[in-house]
Amino acid sequence: MRILFITANRLGDAILSTGLLQELHLRFPKARFTVACGPAAAGIFAGMPNLERLIVMEKLPWARHWWELWKKVATRRWRIIIDLRGSGISQFLLARRRRTFSGGSPRHHKVIALSQLLKLPRPASPTVWIGEQHRAEAARLWPDDGRPVLALGPTANWGGKVWPGERFAELARRLTAADGILPDARIVVFGGPGEELLAKPALDGLPPERTLNLVGRLDLLTIAAAMQRSSLYIGNDSGLMHLAAASGVPTLGLFGPSREQIYGPWGEKTAAVRTDLSYDEIIRQKDYDYRKQDSHMLTLSVEKAQRAAEHLWRYCRDE
Repeated sequence: MRILFITANRLGDAILSTGLLQELHLRFPKARFTVACGPAAAGIFAGMPNLERLIVMEKLPWARHWWELWKKVATRRWRIIIDLRGSGISQFLLARRRRTFSGGSPRHHKVIALSQLLKLPRPASPTVWIGEQHRAEAARLWPDDGRPVLALGPTANWGGKVWPGERFAELARRLTAADGILPDARIVVFGGPGEELLAKPALDGLPPERTLNLVGRLDLLTIAAAMQRSSLYIGNDSGLMHLAAASGVPTLGLFGPSREQIYGPWGEKTAAVRTDLSYDEIIRQKDYDYRKQDSHMLTLSVEKAQRAAEHLWRYCRDE
């Protein structure tokens, strides 16, 4: 049997959908899967069990990418089609069952909303299919020397969600000081291709002798393997934040112009801290413009982020 799974264009949304895909694999262990997703998210599915085909959907004018997808999948009869982008394409394909996601409730976390699509008895937590080659590469780049590791994600796909890099550096120095929760910890900085300049203010403020810059250097599954070698991850609301949480790393997400109730990191070892301004207060400001790259994270102080990080760390240690 074959299952077609159409998921998100953005990395974060795609990662949040991996739990649903894993649940389908557990229900139908012999099924062969075709996954269609955006370019930014493609790497996250490379290690999925029983993956028969990965279709990368490049956005085209006049929504022609949907026509291109239809041409690639129309000749097969599908047992199940899951369309998480609400495209309606499944109506024009041969399938025994079809499920289309329309966005979910604004009151529920995205993981819960996705799980309700299949009426699952419990939320399908995101997962990452990391191979041994990814673990070996992470170990080669970053050998374990017994010290704790603080991972940082100072980038995001929109400037409005980016906490100033200087504050990331100050927070890291505090947490890794002699009296911090991670004394003398090594620091690793993650980011995607093309985000080098965005990460530079944070990197410039970190101690170079114990900082590793991995911005734009690794594929997604090797990033996940490297994250698993970390003691704590702190990052902006981004795909890498969701990747850290799905990898099982204690993860603190920093929020401002997005809703942590819906897009916060998912898992028992996760937490979110937001600006002093609520989401609604931010988007109602006169100067708010989603088309600009100005940060809306400035009312999140280093002190507030530090308290949240320390609270999460102690919670994870006491578990």
